[in-house]
Amino acid sequence: MPLALLALAIGAFGIGTTEFVIMGLLPEVSADYGVSIPTAGYLVSGYALGVVLGAPLMSILGTRISRKRMLMILMGLFIAGNLISALAPSFGVMLTGRVVASLAHGAFFGIGSIVAAELVAPEKKAGAIAMMFTGLTVANVVGVPLGTFIGQNFGWRITFYAVAALGVLGLVGVAKLVPEMAKPEGVRLRHELAAFRNAQVLLAMAMTVLGFGGVFAAITYITPMMTEVAGYSASSVTWLLVLFGLGMVGGNLIGGKFADRHLMPLLYVSLGALAVVLALFTLTAHNQITAAVTIVLIGGLGFATVPPLQKRVLDQAAGAPTLASAVNIGAFNLGNALSAWLGGLVIAAGLGYTAPNWVGAVLAASALALAVLSSGLERRTAARGPVVAGAMPETATATATATATATAAQH
Repeated sequence: MPLALLALAIGAFGIGTTEFVIMGLLPEVSADYGVSIPTAGYLVSGYALGVVLGAPLMSILGTRISRKRMLMILMGLFIAGNLISALAPSFGVMLTGRVVASLAHGAFFGIGSIVAAELVAPEKKAGAIAMMFTGLTVANVVGVPLGTFIGQNFGWRITFYAVAALGVLGLVGVAKLVPEMAKPEGVRLRHELAAFRNAQVLLAMAMTVLGFGGVFAAITYITPMMTEVAGYSASSVTWLLVLFGLGMVGGNLIGGKFADRHLMPLLYVSLGALAVVLALFTLTAHNQITAAVTIVLIGGLGFATVPPLQKRVLDQAAGAPTLASAVNIGAFNLGNALSAWLGGLVIAAGLGYTAPNWVGAVLAASALALAVLSSGLERRTAARGPVVAGAMPETATATATATATATAAQH
């Protein structure tokens, strides 16, 4: 694997750390600014909203300049956002810093996926994408627990300074290791938007929302579930999240290994197994050992879907993939927000702390149904004749015209 992938992974590590570390520092931040914990929670939801909105906006800008330069701009934005958070004199400024940092999130992973895929041979694209996402998964194993420890013992502002330093390291890595890649000729915003007329692109994004939403339906409420149902102490939750992160790392690597050759079968297995495991979590959550094992499985099965879903979007929008790739990253965060809301509803309805697991199981099963539908539509399209995935309208028209002209000349 090229060294450039290491630079992308470092950037992903920093982004993953800043996204999730705030969850462990909410008490410190709320105390410092004199706001309630629910109000401090806006730092989580504000970041997620920034990712959803920032992914398409920053990617549209990315269609006008080279991908390497755009990645450097995004890392600069990430650094600025975390420095604003670290220096923020008020909660409002802190929230602004979180939103600024989040604007880089979706576009970095979206454009980074394209760059990673272009750095390797066609049969290794999913593995390269998985290598970049390894930075995000490792962040949940190392970055988030370490950042939480630093914030709780030395001040939460130090954590954000440290994350900004990671951004500087990622920026330098991109500048030195990622090769120059010219902006694709002839690709305009209308071409990027045309990808969303492809039903397969939309189905892949819907699978992303529902599949990863299934994961976060359970994980969002893991603390009350483990302390109130499984009987763990509050201090044990950090290590349970480390187990979840280890599962994510393993699932990501497995997804990257098999997605290039067995993409749809991998989605069938991972989404189907995820639905079953989430449903069983309503039972296994009552025992500490089985709960811990289940958490690892949820992380592994959930993240096994990430490389194949990201690659499927790239394949189906091959003519102009930048915007579609970034929007699919936003779809992960949309799934997180949707599942957290639905999980909160069933808890508020008095169904208990394990009820979100049923929500997650239904979401994952729905994603599996969409995967079956997507594959069926693809076979039906193939039976009608070959179609160039992601081809731009002008290209397709020109190809058809040239074919017709050549046929007429032969006769």
